[in-house]
Amino acid sequence: MPDTSLPTVALPVKEGRDFLWAKTKEAFKYIYKHYLDQADFFMKADDDTYVVVENLRYMLSEYSPMSPIYFGCRFKPFVKQGYMSGGAGYVLSKAAVTRFVEDALPNKDCRQDHGGSEDVEIGKCLDLVGVKAMDSRDSLGRGRFFPFVPEHHLIPGHVNKDFWYYKYIFYESREGLDCCSDSAISFHYVSPNLMYVLDYLIYHLRPYGISHNVHGLTPTLIESSGGSEKVITGGSEKVMVEEEKLADTNTKS
Repeated sequence: MPDTSLPTVALPVKEGRDFLWAKTKEAFKYIYKHYLDQADFFMKADDDTYVVVENLRYMLSEYSPMSPIYFGCRFKPFVKQGYMSGGAGYVLSKAAVTRFVEDALPNKDCRQDHGGSEDVEIGKCLDLVGVKAMDSRDSLGRGRFFPFVPEHHLIPGHVNKDFWYYKYIFYESREGLDCCSDSAISFHYVSPNLMYVLDYLIYHLRPYGISHNVHGLTPTLIESSGGSEKVITGGSEKVMVEEEKLADTNTKS
């Protein structure tokens, strides 16, 4: 049913976990029809997935939306190139959404009924049409998308090593503070109360005297405008000098 208190869309799909694949297909068809030209990337996440959107935007900033790619917490069974965990959330480029709707959904090898695991099925369909499953880890090999709450990954021994997650995860999984990137993007199974806690810790708490620099982010991007250079580093902006610097460069050349 439509909810007038939230910007939601009512899709023609029955409720329940058994219909997640059908709902996912309808959602991306709706995005393709109504929003494809309004964004570069599109994320599917659950209502108990906590997402740090700023870190998501930063990770995506070095990728072209015209490349058929998608990101998330990569699992290894069922699909040759792996697939992305549904709970941790996954992100499709504009080109990936286009291929999924135009090429994959009409293909009989892309599951046509509503059954199956949504994340596995979309992984199979994207693989079918050449959408590449990307490595979402940072430069130190630490994950950014997580299928559980932070404590599962941060506390050594919290989860037994024979737990299914360790059989599914595509890359080596670490425990302790080295588990997770400084630019982590998502956690799953987050309760409403924990969402408030995470929001406070991430966006409001600031330890006095400590300056945080995210390790391993992309190189500085330089944009030129008129006679000045604009340097963008880690999301912050500094305007440098510039006529003198450019004049000096021109003299040497």
